[in-house]
Amino acid sequence: MRPALANHVDMKPEHYAFAGGGTGGHLFPGLAVADAVRRQRPDARITFLTTTRPLDRQLLEPTPYAQVEQPVRPLTLSPLRIPKFYISWRRSVALARQVLRSQGVCAVLGLGGYAAGPGVVAARSLGIRTAILNPDVVPGKANRFLARRCDLVILQWDAAREHFPPNVECRTLGCPIRSTFAGADGEAGRRQFGLEAGRPVLLVTGASQGARSINHAVMRLWPAFHKAYPEWQLLHLTGRGDEDDVRRAYVDANAPAQVLSFTHEMPAALAAADVVISRAGASTLAELTALGKPAILLPYPYHRDQHQRANADVLVEAGAAVLVEDTGRGEANERFILDALTRMANPAARDETARAAAALGRAGAADEVAAWLLG
Repeated sequence: MRPALANHVDMKPEHYAFAGGGTGGHLFPGLAVADAVRRQRPDARITFLTTTRPLDRQLLEPTPYAQVEQPVRPLTLSPLRIPKFYISWRRSVALARQVLRSQGVCAVLGLGGYAAGPGVVAARSLGIRTAILNPDVVPGKANRFLARRCDLVILQWDAAREHFPPNVECRTLGCPIRSTFAGADGEAGRRQFGLEAGRPVLLVTGASQGARSINHAVMRLWPAFHKAYPEWQLLHLTGRGDEDDVRRAYVDANAPAQVLSFTHEMPAALAAADVVISRAGASTLAELTALGKPAILLPYPYHRDQHQRANADVLVEAGAAVLVEDTGRGEANERFILDALTRMANPAARDETARAAAALGRAGAADEVAAWLLG
């Protein structure tokens, strides 16, 4: 007697691809969405199509997600390098098509930057649903190219809409951030960094590489500010290049501060802070607003499109931050940062700025983007 046929079909877990990499600013939002996908659908399979940069491997190795390195290179205006770009592009699109088709990927999320291109273009050719993240107000070259080749452009702010053609579908969902920010506890963060409870904290950060013009300005102004406002504490994340000089300057001036080159515990550091001095990268601003933190922003001054300045303007116009133009020299920045910090030392001004920041925050962006991917 023949065995009865099974009355069900074995279904493979759904597979999603994330295209992009090369910087933490591209990968961290993607990782936040990937985690949200797995929270909503624990059996989902996820593959990242990345660059060959070591940073991508470092960020993805601790995760359960697969990684496929693409040979794609940045587009260059140098005539001598265009053939190499073209060859790497063709190879990367072919690789992405192979991965997407063989793995049965059902949706692709582009994370911005040149490495997002092959995966989104390949998905489009295969009829796979696609979206791209656009966390900056001013889109980069890759997102401007991909906007007409995807189903949805996901914006952090409404102000970005005017930079895309009218027939491109856009939706303002925010910039995805890691779920650990939402659960970060300020008091635990203070203990973790050796800060005292009940005293206001200034956090200074120039992102992972540090910002010398910010470091040198705060290094010069902190002794005077600390003398005028001795209740304040400082946690200064300098980047690797300036750590020793900054720490020595505070010791010589008898102005106590906690100095680190870098921390992987940014949720704890931000939660502990009462005021933050920082650049105006899109992910940084998403984290600040999600936690409702008042900020003094010094946008990176050397980008051709000044996209950090455009990002900062969104917060400044909402009353959620104070803008200081970075002159590139610490001694020139010192006075303007000190003026802004003195203003933020007033609890009423600080609380008003914090409320405005919180009103802009979208802590649930990763879940919303994941819900779109899951259909």
